Amino acid sequence: MVAQKGKDLLLKLDADGEGSFVTVAGLRTKRLAFNSETVDVTDSDSAGRWRELLAGSGVQRAAVSGAGIFKDQASDAAIRARFFAGTIGDWQFVVPDFGTVAGAFQVTSLEYTGAHDGEVTFEIALESAGPVGFEAA
Repeated sequence: MVAQKGKDLLLKLDADGEGSFVTVAGLRTKRLAFNSETVDVTDSDSAGRWRELLAGSGVQRAAVSGAGIFKDQASDAAIRARFFAGTIGDWQFVVPDFGTVAGAFQVTSLEYTGAHDGEVTFEIALESAGPVGFEAA
């Protein structure tokens, strides 16, 4: 993968629950992280007292976060409604020339900030709530 423009990373939400994805507008920064918990199976017979891990177990998760300004009233309202309802919906994270990560996510944090001499900004965080898939570009 060659160098890419950060603005080309896209966070999209399923606006109508039927697979019609719209880009969350106004995001200036975006982040996607994958994590996997380990299961430690070390015991007194472990070679050299080195830790041993159980392959293929533990909990895997994906986290998405972003920050930006309000630009699109429809996507802002959809995010806000999902947060207050605590609903889990389908989201996509598009990485140009790499692929699309998609799955069910819940909005776990929604923060608003504003300085007296600047614009109102928001921060959003999502956590995966089921299997996450990847489709190569």
